[in-house]
Amino acid sequence: MTLSSSPAPVPAPVLAIESSCDDTACAILDADGTVLADTVLSQAGHVPFGGVVPEIAARAHLAALPALVRRTLDDAGMRAADIGAVAASTGPGLIGGLIVGAGLAKGVAVALDRPFVAVNHIEAHALTARLPGLVPGGAAFPYLLLLVSGGHCQCIAVEGVGRYRRLGGTIDDAAGEAFDKVAKMLGLGWPGGPAVEALAREGDPAPWPLPRPLLGRPGCDFSFSGLKTAVAQKLAPFAGDALPRAVAAGIAASFQDAVADIVADRVAHALEMMPQATLLVAAGGVAANGALRARLAALADAHGLPFAAPPLRLCTDNAVMVGWAAIETIRACRALGLPAGQDLDLLPRPRWPLEQMAERFAPLHGRAPSSSMCPSSMCPDSM
Repeated sequence: MTLSSSPAPVPAPVLAIESSCDDTACAILDADGTVLADTVLSQAGHVPFGGVVPEIAARAHLAALPALVRRTLDDAGMRAADIGAVAASTGPGLIGGLIVGAGLAKGVAVALDRPFVAVNHIEAHALTARLPGLVPGGAAFPYLLLLVSGGHCQCIAVEGVGRYRRLGGTIDDAAGEAFDKVAKMLGLGWPGGPAVEALAREGDPAPWPLPRPLLGRPGCDFSFSGLKTAVAQKLAPFAGDALPRAVAAGIAASFQDAVADIVADRVAHALEMMPQATLLVAAGGVAANGALRARLAALADAHGLPFAAPPLRLCTDNAVMVGWAAIETIRACRALGLPAGQDLDLLPRPRWPLEQMAERFAPLHGRAPSSSMCPSSMCPDSM
């Protein structure tokens, strides 16, 4: 199949929905990535439980999304009929929330007779750096992505739209999960990342040394479970007593330094595994941590590479990245003469490996899509 000499333009504006975890988000983007409207509702109902409760999250998405879509259209000064395409996170994530968001998005697409793009939530994070204006001159492929959040900690070689290689990942806790657990040990609120970072600014880490699991080991896998256990051991002598704030701040600072050291070491190894990288990108909720950003920026500079991380509002889950991933997917498909926006039969799924995204372009190679991308009527295992 030959490349299309003049691919059709992206049908725009694109209405995008994100509901893979506890943030309910909707955005509208123009074909060039200009954000016309962007709304996010963060759920507070999980705070008493110290983490996201899937059933609560799904019910909250169901209650919030219709009004949120209307509000986003109003913010953009549009009617539903003005929308050119619809997209939604369809995996990976909490299945209840994914069903709510993708189901509503598909309903809108069918009602308006518009294309629907099923977006991989992780791919959306991976492509965020390519949003216009985030990287001077644009983020060119290939680049190294550190995806670091409450549920993910991976180093990914981003070689093109739909083309990803996982270089390494966590073998136990994700970094964000470790932040949340340490915050709970220190008596802080949830989510733990911002609370630990704020407390760490007050602390002296020196009296509270902590280990750096896997530091210096070959490869770029991560481990945070032992670090979390070491924090618990530091706190054990204070069991039953009020924890002095100076102690809590010192341990928070030591923990944050340890995470930054671990991540910087693992990413340095990943850069050695990907010498062709033109850029280092960090994405995901933990990429909002200032200390970690500073370490990664210094690491990139030492390797002669630029460093990019989305603005803080685009590090956590949002619909802007979902809309942009849909635009990138439509562009890539149409440049190759392939159909795009025909994902109505693709079911939400709690797991959706990035490596499977290349199957959107499988017809180029004379291969039929595998079960991960085929219509639901043919895929008993698509959930």
